[in-house]
Amino acid sequence: MPLRKIAEHLPFLRRYARALTGSQALGDGLVRQLLEAALADPALLAEITACRVALYTGFTRLWSAGGVAPVAEEGMRGAHERAAHDRLARVTPESRQALLLMTLEDFTIAEAARILGRSEGEVSRLSAEAIARIERESATSVLIIEDEPLIAMQIEHLVRDLGHRVVGIAATRAHAEALFAEHAPRLVLADIQLADGSSGIDAVDHMLESRDVPVIFITAYPEKLLTGDRPEPSFLIAKPFQEATVRAAISQVLFFGTSRPLPARSG
Repeated sequence: MPLRKIAEHLPFLRRYARALTGSQALGDGLVRQLLEAALADPALLAEITACRVALYTGFTRLWSAGGVAPVAEEGMRGAHERAAHDRLARVTPESRQALLLMTLEDFTIAEAARILGRSEGEVSRLSAEAIARIERESATSVLIIEDEPLIAMQIEHLVRDLGHRVVGIAATRAHAEALFAEHAPRLVLADIQLADGSSGIDAVDHMLESRDVPVIFITAYPEKLLTGDRPEPSFLIAKPFQEATVRAAISQVLFFGTSRPLPARSG
């Protein structure tokens, strides 16, 4: 079956669609529309099964065709997801598309230009505009859940360099939950497998029971979160990661999220 040729790319297309729309339901719905259209159109099916760039190009045409309004859906997880829809109704998505394609999805500038139907210069400009706009967001407080000391230090340095405040670094679920309860961070960066065999997924699930907060998973095992069997994160980064990818994801979370400015620091 021709669809088998793109099966390996579908989890990542779904990830991109969620990051673009801010909603798992809406993102998955768009991917489903593309596949249904391809099954009804042999020419489209042949096109999107040619390569990964062609698949994303077909998705972009669907997204750009209009008629896909960011409307709040039944069962949305929380305030940051609803806020994403509110903002998407007002903001042109091209700059976010360029940024996500070259960071989260790791396309080259030439590939991103082909996907968007733009020149390489235009794609560079769009990406720069996205970064500049998003980084104007106020600083926020961040909890890092990571059991590898060197990786934790790298993430901490990156987060601080972006102007955010790290409330703590946890290597276990128990420590993460304690830091979350004590400091009430407004953003969580989480690994999946932790030092004592505990689960970052379970830690995050427990946190979200008490308070809604944006989460970015950074893991060597992304397939454990891309199963379609449970609510999936809009922001999922595979290890080894590029710092630009983490930076883009944090910026996107702040754009979509509901984090408010931190109080002025004393001293």
